[in-house]
Amino acid sequence: MSPHHLPFYLAPGSGTDVLMVVMGLFLVGTLLWLGTLYWRLHSLPERMAHKSQKLQFEIVAVLGLISLFTHMHIFWVAGLLLALIDIPDFGTPLRSIADSVEKIADGTPAGAAEAAQPSPPPPDMPIAVEARGNGHV
Repeated sequence: MSPHHLPFYLAPGSGTDVLMVVMGLFLVGTLLWLGTLYWRLHSLPERMAHKSQKLQFEIVAVLGLISLFTHMHIFWVAGLLLALIDIPDFGTPLRSIADSVEKIADGTPAGAAEAAQPSPPPPDMPIAVEARGNGHV
């Protein structure tokens, strides 16, 4: 003895529960969306460090993997802080200073030192002797 008109949220006795199917699809879609959001948030430090130096990027990536597998969020925070910090480039100025000092000292690299030495004249060429003003040759 049920009423002739049932509310939409009650499933009919002989049919499919439409509300449960819609909510199931909504739940699956929400889980996929939240999973994608979680992965994008988790990879945020790596995406930020991608523009920096290679070593800094690799350290941030390793910290992200460690935090993913150990569930210790301190590694993710450390990776995020490292990605935010711009590490100064010490190598380029030091290399420039070394090149300038080498030019000042007129030094050459080790391999080029042997090539830069003058070779002795061939034996068939006469050797020029400088004449001095005092009569000695």
